[in-house]
Amino acid sequence: MSRLKDLQKNLFGGTTSNARQFGMIFTLVAIVVLFQILTDGLTLRSDNLIALFQQNSYILILAIGMLMVIVAGHIDLSVGSVAAFAGILVAKSMTEWDLPWPAAIVFGLAIGAIIGAWQGFWVAYIGVPAFIVTLAGMLLFRGGNQYIGNANTIPVPEGFREIGSGFLPEFGPNTGYNNGTLLLGLVAALAVVWRELQARKTRRAMDADPAPMWVSILRMAVMVGVIAFAALRFASGRVGTSFPISGLILVVLVIAYSFYTRNTAGGRHIYAVGGNSRAAELSGVKLKRVNFFVMMNMSVLASLAGMIFVARSAASGPQDGNGWELDAIAAVFIGGAAVAGGIGTISGSIVGGLVMAVLNNGLQLMGVGTDRVQIIKGLVLLLAVAIDVYNKSQGRFSIVGSLMRPFRREDSVPPASPPDAEREPAKAAVSG
Repeated sequence: MSRLKDLQKNLFGGTTSNARQFGMIFTLVAIVVLFQILTDGLTLRSDNLIALFQQNSYILILAIGMLMVIVAGHIDLSVGSVAAFAGILVAKSMTEWDLPWPAAIVFGLAIGAIIGAWQGFWVAYIGVPAFIVTLAGMLLFRGGNQYIGNANTIPVPEGFREIGSGFLPEFGPNTGYNNGTLLLGLVAALAVVWRELQARKTRRAMDADPAPMWVSILRMAVMVGVIAFAALRFASGRVGTSFPISGLILVVLVIAYSFYTRNTAGGRHIYAVGGNSRAAELSGVKLKRVNFFVMMNMSVLASLAGMIFVARSAASGPQDGNGWELDAIAAVFIGGAAVAGGIGTISGSIVGGLVMAVLNNGLQLMGVGTDRVQIIKGLVLLLAVAIDVYNKSQGRFSIVGSLMRPFRREDSVPPASPPDAEREPAKAAVSG
């Protein structure tokens, strides 16, 4: 019985963000297994997994920026239009202005930064609600896409397409697998082990009791097992395919933004503003600067997502970006972000996006029509969150409630423990 309590406390309701992320990954694995059975093994085929990542990498990139926007207490409805607007300009810069594709990528990121600065100015310094500013941006930049492209598709050169449709190259001895993908999986597995051991070491340094060793071993074993299985699947695809370049870009962004939100003063300030903007401002947080940054950052990532989509499609078209903002928002909320702001993680949003991606992919493999896929996705999103919120309000077991227990602001920590960036954002902002 004591071991069962240790498992429940430290694996699903412990005092670190690792527990929350592990629970979300467990849910994702369960959904994958379900569709693996329902589709007679098609879900976990190498070619299907590769296609799934390529088709959804741009949405997952949007989810990173959207998480920061929502944690700060805002919403961005313009990301799809910004992505389409940047995509059409980048395509024209290469085909009509003879701009080399590396310079075109920089040009596209600069477009995103300018658009983000525009929207961030209205939100942060004028005080117009982000909902209104980005709703106007959605109309403005969608119209700009149609005007500049004249409702036509514009092709892009071969080199540029690599960021959307390319794969890790082959190198080294012939192992029957893509060695680059295997190496990437090995690095990821070692990172999981190192992070778990570092977390235990940190808790001991804080005079706090770490989780029982067997719980840590179980957590590492499951994570490493998932990573090893995924690496082998991606590495065993048909010749010429492996882990997508767009997926590698996503991995780099997840690592960078996870570090920023967890380990820097700027990241802690975002949580502080979302948790209680007035208290954060009184604590010394530059409120306008934070709001400006999250809006500008979102548009830069939207521009990057748009370029990756154009590269994969080999052309920029008038319908690019339609509905992307809804997919990104759904990923963030499924990933555990709070509607009121102040709570959420980058990795949680990525897993939330993968849940929606697997759901969409699995239904399509089962032959369900696009119209019914949209209906089912909407119902699943609404019912899953509604049932969990109801259970939490009734004092029953709640997946979201148990996973988010470490991040509730009303749960105080012992005086000897330093504040956690996500659980006590205002205190973390002061310490930063």
